[in-house]
Amino acid sequence: MTTPPQHTTLHEPLTLPCGQVLPNRIMKAALSEALGNAAHAPDHRLERLYSTWSAGGYGLVVTGNVMVDRTQLGEPGNVVIEDERDLDALSRWAKATKDGGVPIWVQLNHPGRQSNPLALGHRPVAPSAIPLTLPGSPTPRELTSAEIEDVIERFATAAAVCETAGFDGVQIHGAHGYLVAQFLSPLSNQRDDEWGGDPERRMRFLIEVVRRVRARVSPGFAVGLKLNSADFQRGGFTEDESRGVLAALAGEGLDLIEVSGGGYETPAMMGAAADSTKAREAYFLEYARTVRAVVGDVPIAVTGGFRSRAAMTEAVAGGECDVIGLGRPTVTTTDAADAILTGRSDQLEVHRVRAGLRGVLGKVVDLKSLDGILELSWHTDQLHRVGAGLEPDLGRGKIATTVAMVRRNGTTSFGRKRGL
Repeated sequence: MTTPPQHTTLHEPLTLPCGQVLPNRIMKAALSEALGNAAHAPDHRLERLYSTWSAGGYGLVVTGNVMVDRTQLGEPGNVVIEDERDLDALSRWAKATKDGGVPIWVQLNHPGRQSNPLALGHRPVAPSAIPLTLPGSPTPRELTSAEIEDVIERFATAAAVCETAGFDGVQIHGAHGYLVAQFLSPLSNQRDDEWGGDPERRMRFLIEVVRRVRARVSPGFAVGLKLNSADFQRGGFTEDESRGVLAALAGEGLDLIEVSGGGYETPAMMGAAADSTKAREAYFLEYARTVRAVVGDVPIAVTGGFRSRAAMTEAVAGGECDVIGLGRPTVTTTDAADAILTGRSDQLEVHRVRAGLRGVLGKVVDLKSLDGILELSWHTDQLHRVGAGLEPDLGRGKIATTVAMVRRNGTTSFGRKRGL
C-alpha cells in the first residue's frame, strides 16, 4: 500500500487510479434532486442547477440518485437511465458541468424495498421479502436469481450510456439502505442461495455490479462507490463486514470510495450521530482511517458533517481521507468549495429546520428522524429554486417545507425519506 502523502492541501489535484485528475480535494457530494421531467429525463432545471455548481470551485461534482429501472424509483422526479433514449438530454446535463472545467459523475442507484409507493405501479423488490421497520412499509417481493442478473446488467448499461453522454464517471450507491446495502445486510438479506447466507455471498451482488460496470466502460472512465461504514442496526451490517467488502473490492478497479452510514431506519447520514463524533465534524472519519490498510491505493472520500475549513484541512493533511464531500452546504452556498479554498469563508453556514408541536409529536414519532426529514426536504426546496433560476430562500419555514414535501412524496414523506 502506498502511504498517503502527508500535509496534502485542499488545493492539490488528485490523480485517480483510472488516470482522471480531480483539480482539488473538495467534492460536491450526491444530493437527490428529484428534478427529472415526466419521462424521467433531465431537463433545463438540472442543466441550470449543475451549471451553477460548475462555477463553485469543486474538484468533483456527483449527481444524485439516478435510477436504473423506471419501474423502481426512490421518489417521484428521479432521472432514469435504461438505454440511450435520453442521450441528448444527458449530454446537455454533462456539458453544463464540464463547461466549468469540473468532472461530473452520475450516481447510479436502485431503491429496492425503499421504493416510493407514489412512484410505482406495483410492489417493490428486494433481496428478501422483508419490509422496512417503519409504519406502513409494504412487504417487498423477493428477487429471483434471473432478476438479480438483470439488475446487475442494468447498472452496467446505465454506466455505458453515461460514458457515451460525456460524463466522466459513475458512482455506485451502496449505502443508505438502498438495494446494494440491502444485499449486504443480514437483516434485509436472508437468502440461502448464491446471493446470501454469509458475508461473502451477501457481498457478491455488489462485487458483480462493480465488475460488470468496470468491464463495460473505458479504462479512463471513473468508477466510484458509496458504501456504509455500518447501518447502525442491531444485527445489521457492521464495520467489520464493511471493511471486508472493501478488502474484496480492492483489486476491482474502483477509483474513489466515499464513506457514509445509516439508512431510512437509522438516518446517520442526516446528522443523527453521537455528540463526540459531531465534535470532529465528519461523522465517518474514524471509520475511514481504519480502512486505509485494506483499500490499497484507492482514494477515500468522507461526506457528512464537514463545515469548517480547519477540519477539512486537518483531515486531508493528516491523510485520514483524500477528498472532502460536501452535501447540504452546497445547496445554500452553491460555491462552497470556492469559499473554502479562497479563504473567503472559514465556516460554512448550517441551516436547521425543526418540527413544531414537539411535545405532542414526540409522543408518536422520533423527533430526531422527523427533524432530519424536514431538513432534507427544506434543502430539496432550495435545489428546486436554484434549478428554476432563483436564489435560495433562507427564510423558508417549516410549514411551507412540509406542504412541499407532502406534495412531492405524499404522506409517505413522514414514514420515509430518501437519503443523500
